[in-house]
Amino acid sequence: MASRQTERRPRWWPPFSEWFEDLPLDLRPGSEHMIRVEESREEGAYMVKAELPGIDPDTDLDVTVEDGLLTVHAERSEEQADKQRSEFRYGSFTRSVQLPTGVDEDDITASYDSGVLTVKAPMQPVARSEPHRIAVTRKS
Repeated sequence: MASRQTERRPRWWPPFSEWFEDLPLDLRPGSEHMIRVEESREEGAYMVKAELPGIDPDTDLDVTVEDGLLTVHAERSEEQADKQRSEFRYGSFTRSVQLPTGVDEDDITASYDSGVLTVKAPMQPVARSEPHRIAVTRKS
């Protein structure tokens, strides 16, 4: 029977898993990107949803598209204060997503609700050509 090792740490010392809870998501260990996104295709459109809690979309958010690349840039500053201490968090966050072929860049729309940015990019059907043989000439 394997013996179970008991955890030896002072009661006031938090478990390791809780050490990073107060860090912004982008600074926590294991964070791959500063802005988490979800990409999907729905009803003839390419959809991108991005988690951006705690920002004001009128002043802190910039969404651009250029040459098939959608870029989301946000800046956040947050301050919390109570009688004994104050804490502030701030940062600049950027994420770019390559749009698929057929997206109409002039008709892209974006909305922000409850900390989630939703970008809708209508897609035009892409005409596919039939495969054809290409002659190869030999140079002597």
